[in-house]
Amino acid sequence: MKDVIGAACGLWIGLALAAQAQSPVVVELFTSQGCSSCPPADAFMERLVEDPGVIALSLHVDYWDYIGWADAFAKPQFTERQKAYARAVGSRMIYTPQIVVGGLDRVEGSQPAVVEGLVQKHNAVAQPVTLAATRTGNRLVVRAEAAAPLAGPARVQLVRYLPEKTVTIERGENAGKTVTYRNIVTSWTVLGEWDGAAPYEVEAEVAGPERAAVIVQAAGPAGVLAAARAD
Repeated sequence: MKDVIGAACGLWIGLALAAQAQSPVVVELFTSQGCSSCPPADAFMERLVEDPGVIALSLHVDYWDYIGWADAFAKPQFTERQKAYARAVGSRMIYTPQIVVGGLDRVEGSQPAVVEGLVQKHNAVAQPVTLAATRTGNRLVVRAEAAAPLAGPARVQLVRYLPEKTVTIERGENAGKTVTYRNIVTSWTVLGEWDGAAPYEVEAEVAGPERAAVIVQAAGPAGVLAAARAD
């Protein structure tokens, strides 16, 4: 991985501003194949995935696996990310399904109308960071620039995900159900920390068929400052 921070030329800045006038809103669904309340939220993801103004991501947690069905998509890392969101707002509780919009707004349960309203709210706010993610074969180049000094440190993150997978669940609370999951996160990697003082550039490898997205997020985790697809 190559990490370079320095002055960016006016050409790429101009191109990025033209291509990334408004960053998509990041919507994270914390879900589990072992949770009986999750299928309606999983189905709602289909609508979100089709919205070009949204980057919708399904993060499968592992704390329901003890009921009798191990979620093949679940990772302790995603459970920890959900816990980190709870800690950031002083909460001790985590839920499935739970949706986090823009890194800030938490929605418990399946509430499509509430989520859509929050997406509209975030879409109406200008993003403080211009972000461009260019993928050529197995190579990804990420460039970011802040319009003004950031209030605090930010993380530049690479997310890989599968577009769709249908699973027949044989045991646990959802035994006998067949559920189609969308934008299933397989890895969530921090490419670097950034203070926003100077334009930022990082290069990463993106081997394999999985899709990719880049998210610049205030530490905490807190608000998403910019996001871009890198398919």
